[in-house]
Amino acid sequence: MAADDGIDVYLGLDVGKGEHHATAVNQAGKKVFDKPLPNSELRLRELFEKLQVKHGTVRRIADLYPGEAKTDARDAFVIADAARAMPHTLRTIDPADETVAELAMITGFDDDLAGESTRIANRLRGLLTQIHPSLERVLGPRIQHPAVLRLLDQFGSPAQIRKAGRRRLVALIRPKAPRMAERLVEDIFTALDEQTVIVPGTDAAALIVPSLAGSLQSVLDQRKLLAARIEELLEAHPLSQVLTSMPGIGIRTAARILIDVGDGSGFATAGHLAAYAGLAPVTRNSGTSIRGEHPSRRGNKQLKRAFYLAPFASLSQPESRAYDDRKRREGKHHIAALVALARRRIDVLFAMLRDGTFYQPPTPATA
Repeated sequence: MAADDGIDVYLGLDVGKGEHHATAVNQAGKKVFDKPLPNSELRLRELFEKLQVKHGTVRRIADLYPGEAKTDARDAFVIADAARAMPHTLRTIDPADETVAELAMITGFDDDLAGESTRIANRLRGLLTQIHPSLERVLGPRIQHPAVLRLLDQFGSPAQIRKAGRRRLVALIRPKAPRMAERLVEDIFTALDEQTVIVPGTDAAALIVPSLAGSLQSVLDQRKLLAARIEELLEAHPLSQVLTSMPGIGIRTAARILIDVGDGSGFATAGHLAAYAGLAPVTRNSGTSIRGEHPSRRGNKQLKRAFYLAPFASLSQPESRAYDDRKRREGKHHIAALVALARRRIDVLFAMLRDGTFYQPPTPATA
């Protein structure tokens, strides 16, 4: 017979490339299965069916401790035993529909490209700082702008930029920046006049800068194509308009929430969702020396980032700005106030997903 909560066996599956390690424990915490398995659908199905027949209901908990597994038997046991001892952390994992599956794959690739674009942009800024700090101060903040990348792709050194001349540069970048082309070129030449020394390595940088600029533009173009496909997939999902009705939630953020949260039915309360995302405060006590609440270092890191960036983007809205200002007046620093706003918005988002309703700004009396 199944236990009171309907779960007889907890299966910890520590995922690896060549093989996985599976450990199953029963309600008493005793191991009923403990061995490595090849990365094979057939063998995994055999395991699930064996446990299902012999021990009743099985629930997977592969993401209880995201990012902390070491692919060994001990980790698999910890996952399974933690699920047994802390049932409130369990989430039901249903087979994803085609839209969400495709979103997960495309969004994962987009996350990789985002990291790559950051790496290339930092490398490009570092090179400009090394050879001409004044020029970097003008171009660095706009390093991912198509106009700047086109300029650096054509002219990779301060000397080449100066030789091209103002008129040629304006004509080059105007199609990408019609309103700021002339002002940007003037700022560039002002920066060039601030440095007369030619730094050793400038000639080598002139070969590298165009290559980096071209690579960065290629990555950004790929992300643009992916964003268009993500938007198409979102529009086909019934929860799309619910998610994007909340200020600060754009296409990529909505996709991440849809992938990891779905309709919210896998979470008992908004507090459970906040804990899963790592946005629930953690109390730390150690005698009389360490006390207080601190942000959790656990949770789904990608979802946590989405929940963190969304309120930051929503600060232009009066209700978000007022809440952030109130927390700052209470003594919280910027990050803590933003986390508090994110936690508050999770409550609202959870209710929206639960009821299928659009975001409604709070009335003055409610605020």
